[in-house]
Amino acid sequence: MVVNLIIAEGPRVVPLTCHGHSRPVTHLSFSHIVDDSYLLISACKDGNPMLRDGITGDWIGTFVGHKGAVWQARLTDDAALAATASADFTCKIWDTFTGENLATLTHNHIVRAVHFNPVTQNVVTGGSEKKLRIFDLHQPATPIELGPNVHDGTIKCVVWPEPNIVISAADDRNIRWFDTRSRNLIDNFAVDHPIGSCELSSAEKLLCATAGKSVYFFDATSRRLLKSVATQYDVSSVGLHSDTRKFVAGGTSDTWVRIYDFETEQELEVYKGHHGSIWSVAFSPDGKLYATGSEDGTIKLWKYGSQPYGLWQ
Repeated sequence: MVVNLIIAEGPRVVPLTCHGHSRPVTHLSFSHIVDDSYLLISACKDGNPMLRDGITGDWIGTFVGHKGAVWQARLTDDAALAATASADFTCKIWDTFTGENLATLTHNHIVRAVHFNPVTQNVVTGGSEKKLRIFDLHQPATPIELGPNVHDGTIKCVVWPEPNIVISAADDRNIRWFDTRSRNLIDNFAVDHPIGSCELSSAEKLLCATAGKSVYFFDATSRRLLKSVATQYDVSSVGLHSDTRKFVAGGTSDTWVRIYDFETEQELEVYKGHHGSIWSVAFSPDGKLYATGSEDGTIKLWKYGSQPYGLWQ
């Protein structure tokens, strides 16, 4: 663990830098709080997803077994299971306590996205096949496909905000909502530029998406667009702190972390810390820190707020 002193345009910020990956970090995801703590999982093009203590960033273990880049990684709410989507045409399910590979879900092309059902032990996957598949982890050999006509481009993001709704975002510049009971499309939102990311907020009621220089916020359940914010930069990732009504954005054209006011849409703070594009932003489940993953192969944890927390005393 390395602590770097970063001077920003405003207050001095001291992020924790987590090393270990050898290639760009493509995705970060936190678990829920379990016994006053939580975990962080990272996906990376080095093919070795890593598990860390979410508060300190300390390395816990590496899931070894993929033969290609890992594009996305998720944890169940209780942090007992992990799912990783890979360029080796598989999604793997892991026991986070033992590191054991519990299941390998085989696909016919690159798997870019995965998400757990919030209630059952099912996962949904998407990728270059342009299909959405739901796997029951008790019977993984017989997945269910949603659709038809799911997307016309590679599916880059999937989220499962409630048991019967799956949301996907793809290179065809569409965000789509599917009913898992009927397996049919129920809503669609088109954007003007390629989608960079599409994630649930820490409160898991709002959907945050990026495309071009714009950030979009939806009510994940009602599918209503709440706000779109135009920035001056190409935005690749965003995380919303719903309590303070601020959001953190990372971009592809520079290495800066930017904080915006949700209501006024004004840029409030700018922090320099990474040495490459920022591909993922995620708030911790308690909202007291956020994590950023970069092209430079590092993960940084940034304290959010002025009160002491974790290693920031």
